[in-house]
Amino acid sequence: MFVHNVYFWLKDGLDDDAVVAFEKGLQSLCGIEFVKSGYYGKPAATDRAVIDSSYSYGMMLMFDDKAAQDAYQVSETHQQFLAEHRAKRTRVLIYDFEDTTV
Repeated sequence: MFVHNVYFWLKDGLDDDAVVAFEKGLQSLCGIEFVKSGYYGKPAATDRAVIDSSYSYGMMLMFDDKAAQDAYQVSETHQQFLAEHRAKRTRVLIYDFEDTTV
């Protein structure tokens, strides 16, 4: 299993329509054929010293393997998301890992 975690910091002052469009874009990414399962949302209401909840949205996508994630990266839907929503964010941070549990 290949796990792709993405954290987005959106620009201040985006109107509601821009935020809704961004959320619909995240939903479209979860539906790409190479994605085994996908989830997205705003930071949870947790408060511990080790938690960074400064981001606007987080997304976790799971793939069968790295090859599936590589295909996702160049898919038309992903490329469209990047083009349509790049200007709405100030920062993106990605953490990928491969599941090694037995």
